[in-house]
Amino acid sequence: MLPPLKPIPIKERMSIVFVEKGEIDVVDGAFVVVDQQGFRVRPVLTHIPLGGVACIMLEPGTRVSHMAAALAARVGTLLVWVGEAGVRLYSSGQPGGARADRLLYQARLALDDALRLKVVRKMYAMRFGEEPPARRSVEQLRGIEGARVKRSYQLLAQKFGVKWTGRAYNPEDWDVSDLPNRCMSSATAALYGVTEAAVLAAGYAPAVGFIHTGKPLSFVYDVADIYKFDTVVPAAFQVAASSPPNPERAVRLACRDIFRKTKLLERIIPDIEEILAAGEIPRPEAPEDAVGPAIPNPESLGDAGHRA
Repeated sequence: MLPPLKPIPIKERMSIVFVEKGEIDVVDGAFVVVDQQGFRVRPVLTHIPLGGVACIMLEPGTRVSHMAAALAARVGTLLVWVGEAGVRLYSSGQPGGARADRLLYQARLALDDALRLKVVRKMYAMRFGEEPPARRSVEQLRGIEGARVKRSYQLLAQKFGVKWTGRAYNPEDWDVSDLPNRCMSSATAALYGVTEAAVLAAGYAPAVGFIHTGKPLSFVYDVADIYKFDTVVPAAFQVAASSPPNPERAVRLACRDIFRKTKLLERIIPDIEEILAAGEIPRPEAPEDAVGPAIPNPESLGDAGHRA
């Protein structure tokens, strides 16, 4: 019998793989994309080194077998169902969430107004490279951030010679968006997928945000915004400026390359820990009367939030 699979740490993985118009299955223990001619007689089209990928984006025309979904969860690879060219995020798997202590720690920071403000100020400092103005509320900081972000979009559009009228898109009809906005949507979807994979691997809840709230990926948006203008936004404008025949695919390739170049996956989890540490409170200890596991968890090679 083969030994149980153990997740590879997120920082040692490649970032994203996009799959469209194929059926994902497990053949002879390997994660593969195959055609639809019947089990065992169908030829294998593509092997995917599942354990070495942080996030797999599933585009329309893709089917996933039960064995494939179970294998992805076992090795801690996030499956994300996206729209054509990755410009919509529909749903995602949940291979993380194995550390209750981290979830409680995150929740305590988010529920206490004073602690939450400390975390938000740290996010601001990491994003803009300077300390935020003193004695400002979260709402005031959000307003300052919004003005700076709007100006950053304008400056990058000028740099790449792209006509930019603002961030605008219709979730019900993405095709009506202009080229720069379609490129931006595709780029941010890739960033959100990679960031969610890291958040889950670190053992935190994607929905418990500090700046964003009310969405399943609120904390993912918080964390992704720190890197957005250093990674995917310039890439999206650069692609939009060149007007390639398939701009969404060009954006995906550009994001993949810039994630590798900036070593993004090596940075996200340590940065999350630094952000939350700004609250200056210890992680909660288990109650003395709590019942521990009957069978101790085996030591894992992966990150804290991986279940394996």
